[in-house]
Amino acid sequence: MKSLTKHIPNTLTMLNLCSGGIACVFALERDYRMAMLFIVIGAVFDFFDGMSARLLKVSSPIGKELDSLADDISFGLAPSLIVFSLLGEMTGGAEGVMRYLPYTAFIMAAFSGLRLAKFNLDERQSESFIGLPTPANALLWSSLAVGSHDFVMSLHPFIIFVGIVFFSWLLVAEIPMFSLKFKSLAWRKNRVRYLFLIVSLCLLAAFRLAGLSAVIVWYILLSLLTSRR
Repeated sequence: MKSLTKHIPNTLTMLNLCSGGIACVFALERDYRMAMLFIVIGAVFDFFDGMSARLLKVSSPIGKELDSLADDISFGLAPSLIVFSLLGEMTGGAEGVMRYLPYTAFIMAAFSGLRLAKFNLDERQSESFIGLPTPANALLWSSLAVGSHDFVMSLHPFIIFVGIVFFSWLLVAEIPMFSLKFKSLAWRKNRVRYLFLIVSLCLLAAFRLAGLSAVIVWYILLSLLTSRR
């Protein structure tokens, strides 16, 4: 029985990787809704692979490396391909430098990989995060593509480029960001988490899919505010 259970976490991680690969295909086809769906599915598998490894006490070095590889596909390459496709829509038929602008989206994939490599070595991130987690970055861009597509298309492509640079920096910035790990339900120890969840539910109720990108922005702002205390 134990020989079977030890493979559960890595199986979930590989399902995350498969989900990320499928999300990449849909992103290239400009089917942003399906790309986002498989990013979310990948995030679910990512959540449960770590939980199952801890519960079953079967953590391993290979599992840690496999998890980073899967995350870079699902939360690094997939959102980069979404942005690549968005910029392709915005600059279609452009000449000169602008025709190459969509390729800058892969800066984000590179910095996602750098973040995941740092995460594996950084012991400070056992209870919270340093820099923006890759799943949060992926959800922000995918929800913008799905819930705010018309708004994004109304922007100048250079604004998207600035966003790529900013969020790539944020992935590796030395900025403390809280996690949603609850060790108890006590209000005093979880004030920030409860505040985040309450406002997030209001944003999602008001703006639906578009509200998800607002939730990520709220997460960043709240992390910045609380880290200064």
